[in-house]
Amino acid sequence: MFRTRFAPSPTGRLHLGHAASAFAVWDAARAAGGEVCLRIEDIDQTRCRAPFEAAILEDLAWLGLDWTGTVRRQSDHFDDYTTVLNDLRARELVYRCFLTRREIAARLPAGADPDEGGLVSHPLTPEDEAARLARGQPFAWRLSLDAARRALGDRFGALTYRQWTPDGVQVVPARPERFGDVVLARKDTPTSYHLACCHDDALQGITDIVRGEDLHAVTGIHALLQALMDWPRPTYRFHPLILGPDGKKLSKRFGSKTLLDYRAEGMTPDNIRAMTRA
Repeated sequence: MFRTRFAPSPTGRLHLGHAASAFAVWDAARAAGGEVCLRIEDIDQTRCRAPFEAAILEDLAWLGLDWTGTVRRQSDHFDDYTTVLNDLRARELVYRCFLTRREIAARLPAGADPDEGGLVSHPLTPEDEAARLARGQPFAWRLSLDAARRALGDRFGALTYRQWTPDGVQVVPARPERFGDVVLARKDTPTSYHLACCHDDALQGITDIVRGEDLHAVTGIHALLQALMDWPRPTYRFHPLILGPDGKKLSKRFGSKTLLDYRAEGMTPDNIRAMTRA
């Protein structure tokens, strides 16, 4: 059974880019005679709001899109993600990183973005780590590439994922080493997007993931987590993004016009679908 999911974050009202993604997800499911799960990815508790979650449900209903089963809200399942993190800790696959963003930037090549990965660090000595913890210094739990290589052996270099293309499913090299030691949780945030979405995809039996091209590269990180946790490997397909007049991806943060705005102007769901194909 083809099973996919739509997983928005409730940090604002849905805009045209979300509608394009939702149509791509539901169209793929309908073409395969499958089903869609709805997941609310609200691990960022500083930006996510309950009214926006309600608005997501309202907008999807207006677009004529329904889903299978109950909605999974990630903030209700932090204990699940902590269990995964503890498993990785027990296997010495993660470590506490106390470096600040500035310190990380100093270790990366010129022009590299500290938020985009690339850091390959090493755990501190137990004494230094204990001293920093005693001072209450903030830290991130990072997945150690070196430890992952040792755990997977020859499988590490052979990691791949399956991707739908116009010519059929292709096998793509994952190359997670591009991202260095990625963050899986922080001192005050029990999970990251990477850990939570891979856990939930496995839990919910997701066979196919349909998402934007902006998430293409990080699929390599997900292939690594799936291998380390022995989780099933979905097949991926990536849809083009809807860009604004400035050529950049639409964003709630920068005030992109919302579906509610279009509704107020008298637009219909068919109008929205046509606009996403333009």
